[in-house]
Amino acid sequence: LGSCATQYASRYMDVTVCRDGKEYRLHFERGEIAGEMRVTELKRRHTGSTIRWLPDLDVFTDIAIPAEYFTDVLRRQAVVNEGITFKFRDQQEDGSLPEEDFVYEHGIQDYVAELAGEGALTAPVFWQAEKRGRDRADKPEYKVKLNIAWCFSNRVHLMEHYHNSSFLEHGGSPDKATRLAFVAALDKYLRDNNKYTKGESKITFPDVQECLLLVSSNFSTQTSYENQTKKAITNKFIQDAMSEFLRQQLQVYFIENHDAAERMAAQVLINKRSRETAERPRLGTKKKLTEKIDIANRVQKFVDCRTKDVDRREMYIVEGDSALGACK
Repeated sequence: LGSCATQYASRYMDVTVCRDGKEYRLHFERGEIAGEMRVTELKRRHTGSTIRWLPDLDVFTDIAIPAEYFTDVLRRQAVVNEGITFKFRDQQEDGSLPEEDFVYEHGIQDYVAELAGEGALTAPVFWQAEKRGRDRADKPEYKVKLNIAWCFSNRVHLMEHYHNSSFLEHGGSPDKATRLAFVAALDKYLRDNNKYTKGESKITFPDVQECLLLVSSNFSTQTSYENQTKKAITNKFIQDAMSEFLRQQLQVYFIENHDAAERMAAQVLINKRSRETAERPRLGTKKKLTEKIDIANRVQKFVDCRTKDVDRREMYIVEGDSALGACK
């Protein structure tokens, strides 16, 4: 019946479920079932659920939910449920019922292509795989299906991860896998093709992230969430499987798409070198300030001479604050 939190936060809630040729109806009031379940035979094959609920104002202090919240949720669901149309109807004060549809025929592939638009550094790529494994030796084995779409762009950079159709705002395992795989694969390509200058430091993920547009939508039979909000997953096997899969696919991609690989490598090096150039003045200033702070902290109550003439500068070592004040 959906979220228990919704059930108990509702003043009234009506639930209708159609399945197995029957229609089931339940009515709730303040989290408790009111009346009995009504079951009727359906004359035609029909499946689906309808939930109507009225928020309890003793629980909710604000029920003015903007329409953008619902459209964002439906758009994300359309992205990870390819070919399914999600309809949003928002009844207006005048009684009109405008409708907006959300559908992506090829899921995350179409979504990445839409975000990238024209003029991306590389064409959008879609990779898919199924893996079996376990998080630890004493844990049961489970299956994960990986779906990843990405491209390089100078106009848009974005990373979004979904798991079992839920948006992972903080990512977790898929985010770590993406960072490790792209840095490792691109660093190897740069070293193998002598792109680094002598003594140059290796790239880091911010250098890649600045031009990476990637969306993943994975499904697994077992999931470990970071906390109750379910904004990140912590499955070790999913992280390892996705990282290894991305590294292997990127190595093959670089071989089969030489021009695209060269553009990616050149852009990542530009990002890295521009970042380092911008950091030098900041690090120099920070070092100078740190040195001054270190002197002040290392020699307590140190008072520098007013004169810059070294022949007139002397060091006095005094005992106590009173003597220090007199000497100053």
